[in-house]
Amino acid sequence: MEHRRGVWLGLLALAVSGLLLTACSNTADTPAAAGQGGASSDLLGHVHGVGVDPADGTVYVATHHGLFRLSSAGRLDPVGSTRRDLMGFTIAGPRTFLSSGHPAPGERTPNPLGLVESRDAGNSWTTLSLSGQSDFHALDAAGSTVYGYDGSLKASTDGGRSWQTRGGLAAIDIAANPRSPDMVVATTERGVAASVDGGRTFGPPRGPVLVFVAWSPQGTIYGLAPDGAVHTSTDGTTWTKAGTVPGGRPQALGATGDGRVLAATAGGIVESRDGGRTFTKLA
Repeated sequence: MEHRRGVWLGLLALAVSGLLLTACSNTADTPAAAGQGGASSDLLGHVHGVGVDPADGTVYVATHHGLFRLSSAGRLDPVGSTRRDLMGFTIAGPRTFLSSGHPAPGERTPNPLGLVESRDAGNSWTTLSLSGQSDFHALDAAGSTVYGYDGSLKASTDGGRSWQTRGGLAAIDIAANPRSPDMVVATTERGVAASVDGGRTFGPPRGPVLVFVAWSPQGTIYGLAPDGAVHTSTDGTTWTKAGTVPGGRPQALGATGDGRVLAATAGGIVESRDGGRTFTKLA
């Protein structure tokens, strides 16, 4: 069965219609290149998150087949020993990653994973909460506040150990203001909805229809549309088109500040250093 995110994106790319969520698989075939220091086209067809570790600037890619780091040679090398399906993924701080999803085939771990944390840049993971209960397809962290979307928006103010259910909107991605955690935006089938009370309530969707959003530390919000168009905003309600991500169907988005934007598409991993106006391929 297809992933919920993949089905939703595929349909939205053809026509903006209702949000369709189907069951996501909890097994995965290991790609041929995994474990040999490389990435197969199958791996790149199932990217769920991209980010940069502020500890050393390394780019990480969360996929259906586990976590990978980008080498200086443009190769995606496996991280750690597990090939878990990392559906939700965010870098919360130096060498500190949060994720969700499903165990690797044969792994004796409750399914879904709930929220898991790594404090060694993805080499090992510890369960924080909701083991066997939640499969977060979107995650974001702003300080000790963590937001997760598993069919409803949930929020944690203690780093992901305990949760409150907030808004019930149908979303595909979420992003929180790193400087003001109560400010949250969510992508929906009718535009971007913004909240100023920690996701308890949202204003009406506005602006372009986007699938992925990322809030940079310097305040700019980046959004990625189904056709690859990159839009920017400072408040989540008014948006300006910047450029277009090459490579086909978008799959993930990340932003680090100073105009640096990362995106995953069906064609690979690309990067912009000018606020999303132009892109170069990394892998």
